[in-house]
Amino acid sequence: MPEVLSAPLVVEFPFTRSLGPVQSAFLTGLRERTVLGVRTGDGKVLVPPVEYDPVTAEEIRDLVEVAATGTVTTWAWNPDPRRDQPLDTPFAWVLVRLDGADTALLHVLDAPGPEVVRTGMRVRVRWAADRTGAITDIACFEPYEGDADGSRPAPHSGEFTDPVTTIVTPARLDYTYTPGRAQTAYINALAERRTVGERCPSCRKVYVPPRGACPTCGVATAEPVEVGPRGTVTTYCVVNIKAAHTANLGIEVPYVYAHIALDGADLALHGRIGGIPYDQVRMGLRVEPVWTEGGRYPDHYRPTGEPDADYDTYKELL
Repeated sequence: MPEVLSAPLVVEFPFTRSLGPVQSAFLTGLRERTVLGVRTGDGKVLVPPVEYDPVTAEEIRDLVEVAATGTVTTWAWNPDPRRDQPLDTPFAWVLVRLDGADTALLHVLDAPGPEVVRTGMRVRVRWAADRTGAITDIACFEPYEGDADGSRPAPHSGEFTDPVTTIVTPARLDYTYTPGRAQTAYINALAERRTVGERCPSCRKVYVPPRGACPTCGVATAEPVEVGPRGTVTTYCVVNIKAAHTANLGIEVPYVYAHIALDGADLALHGRIGGIPYDQVRMGLRVEPVWTEGGRYPDHYRPTGEPDADYDTYKELL
């Protein structure tokens, strides 16, 4: 049995969000070293603020300023900080109820070790030197010896010069992907410029790419079947939006992605269509793979020059 493959995989993209008046005031306030909350109809102060009462669902806009000091309500120690976490030394994740607030804010506490962290300890905000209007304008919390002053939160208009109206948050997921036995065999075959699926022992359908089990019968598949290399376009779409990964490959819009039923397969896979104007791609078009030097999978599929396939030969694969 060949070794099952595994590889690190990163999914990453910037997420842009438009802010409403409450979130705009909250983040702009952080830039100005001011922590704002919102008061609900029953008098509770929520920090961080929300735009709708979590109990009544009523819209709320009554902004108030709370203190930059507070009390830890619960915590967890992080001995091994990861990439892009707020601190690069061990720290505690903490929920902090700021003085004047009735809810807790999640952030990090800079502490020398878990032995000094406790529920009920007093902390204060350490502001970042460079602030842009983001939750990271609070660099972290740090231990504080002072008591709560007990004063009521002061009303705040929420108005600032040059308010923050949008934020861009990087989303990133790092993990190790293991394709399993069936897809490992499929990937290894692609390295030899072959496409190999697996046949279901019950319904006898050939699935490409293989998943190790028949999605219809629910039984394990193990019989390898080489398919293609030629196939038929069953359906397709025209892409008119530029993407970074296609631009880096020199692919200009518009271009076509299609479902392609390889000869001998009972499941269509997707691939890019090249070698033909995008507006000439059609259902039934016969295509073949084009491999790049050293490529581990087809770069795209191009017309073979054969007559189009009859609809009845691929109608079950749409």
